[in-house]
Amino acid sequence: NGIGAVGAQHIAEALKLNATVTHLDLNYNIIVDVSAQHIAEVLKVNATVAKLDLSCNGIGAVGAQHIAEALKVNATVTQLDLGANGIGAVG
Repeated sequence: NGIGAVGAQHIAEALKLNATVTHLDLNYNIIVDVSAQHIAEVLKVNATVAKLDLSCNGIGAVGAQHIAEALKVNATVTQLDLGANGIGAVG
C-alpha cells in the first residue's frame, strides 16, 4: 500500500477514537521507527485492537522498543507480528 510516516500517523489518530476495529493489518508498507512510535502511543489508549500485523516494514530496534513500552499498559493486543523488520537483538 505504501503507507509511510504520514499515513501511519493519520491511522494512529483515527485509532484513538476507534471502538470497532479489532484487527489491523499494516504489513508490507513503509512503516519505520517514527511511524511505529505513533502507533505505539495509540496502543497505550486503544482498547479494541487485538491483532496487529506490522510485518515486512522498516521498523528497527527503536520502533520495536516503542511498541514494547506500549504493550506494557495495553491488555487488549493478543497477537502481534513484527516479522521481516530490521529489529535486531537490541529491539
